[in-house]
Amino acid sequence: MKILIAGSGKVGITLARQLSAEGNDLTLIDSNLSVLESVVERYDVMTLHGNCASMKTLMQAGLMDADLLIAVTGADEVNLLCCMMAHGINKNLHTIARIRNPEYTEQNYEMRDVFSLSLSVNPEKQAAVEIERLLKFPGFLKRDTFAKGRVEIVELRVDANSKLCDVPLNGLDSIVKCKVLVCAVLRGGEAAAPDGNFVLRTGDRIFVTAPTNTLATLLKNLGIITRKVRRVILCGGGRVSFYLAQLLQKSGINVQLIERDADRCTQLAALLPSACVVHGDASDQALLSSEGLEGCDALVTTTGLDELNMVISLYGNSCGVPQIVTKLSRVENTRILDSLPLGSIVCPKDLCCNTIVRYVRAMQNQTGAALSVHSIADGQAEAVEFLVDETTLHRGEPLKKLKLRRNVLIVCIMHGNEIQIPNGESCFAAGDTLILVTNSSNVILQLNDIFES
Repeated sequence: MKILIAGSGKVGITLARQLSAEGNDLTLIDSNLSVLESVVERYDVMTLHGNCASMKTLMQAGLMDADLLIAVTGADEVNLLCCMMAHGINKNLHTIARIRNPEYTEQNYEMRDVFSLSLSVNPEKQAAVEIERLLKFPGFLKRDTFAKGRVEIVELRVDANSKLCDVPLNGLDSIVKCKVLVCAVLRGGEAAAPDGNFVLRTGDRIFVTAPTNTLATLLKNLGIITRKVRRVILCGGGRVSFYLAQLLQKSGINVQLIERDADRCTQLAALLPSACVVHGDASDQALLSSEGLEGCDALVTTTGLDELNMVISLYGNSCGVPQIVTKLSRVENTRILDSLPLGSIVCPKDLCCNTIVRYVRAMQNQTGAALSVHSIADGQAEAVEFLVDETTLHRGEPLKKLKLRRNVLIVCIMHGNEIQIPNGESCFAAGDTLILVTNSSNVILQLNDIFES
């Protein structure tokens, strides 16, 4: 597919890396020449220096032959203008725009036909939703949802005092006492697809497939104490904190929000009347102590600086805060992050890119496209959800007789309302939902791609 990407910020570059690796024909447009030169050196993409909202620039980029335009510049207005104009010229073009301003949310939905948007994404809102879900189940580092919320792949860390430490996976059932499947393990920054003889060690991060209604049982039997979150401290008053505070207040959770900009504090106090908005520096230990850091249930760091978020989270961990969530814009150096007690790490950029990549794959495969795509194990693996239809091969055959491509694992089968963690005797039929895990270099565009030819 021929894809134009307007904007070479963090999201634009991440998309360029992933979509080019999947064989798409990409052209990246930006007014910053030095950034474009860096991208050309690293990825197999074309670049064009210019204003992406200019008709002349878009035509030079090959707009008439393009299948998709992704507008992810730093300005919502430019993204909207770029999509409207591009679709006006090429009526067959699909358009995706990043719209971050909360003021545009309602009109963006009501006027989606006028704006000519196939899809709009809001990384900060997606991050807020992800954080709220994590706060509901303290103990999980990450949660990815499948099958309309009925199945999840959750991430756990094996600590020195964990019941899972030094346990082989074939002995897992006796500990967790519920049906789950460990589909991937991160050890020393490297992802592994474990078998039953794999022994879990201290420091491992494991990815567990389980029905959503068994998550509480899983945590209880692992000895991970969970209590309802009642008071949360948010450090930083940006968009993520705003969206998150709205969600938490709807759940009856007390929110204390610390922001250093006085004008922004005034805005937030008006927009969030039930929240306690504090004007101050969230890195000030005295301020955090006076606001009751040691007695709060959760600390969420969402300032605009990754380094500051990490420092505050580390301090919160030293004060014994039960649950910590750290927002990071860049998570490339996972080895360093693994060694730090930062709690759950949420990256808005990655959440946004996963949504866009799923849409691109669906465009390539109008029938049989993935229902959902989630990046797990620090981007080294993907969890993909497919619907089995009449064209799917090997329906009704036991899994033990199937020859799957290397590094593909079927981790869950949904038979109507029945959730099955599969074994060798399991089989699937038309209408079922399959959840697969594969390494990130092994792109699965259609369900039949998982079978060896």
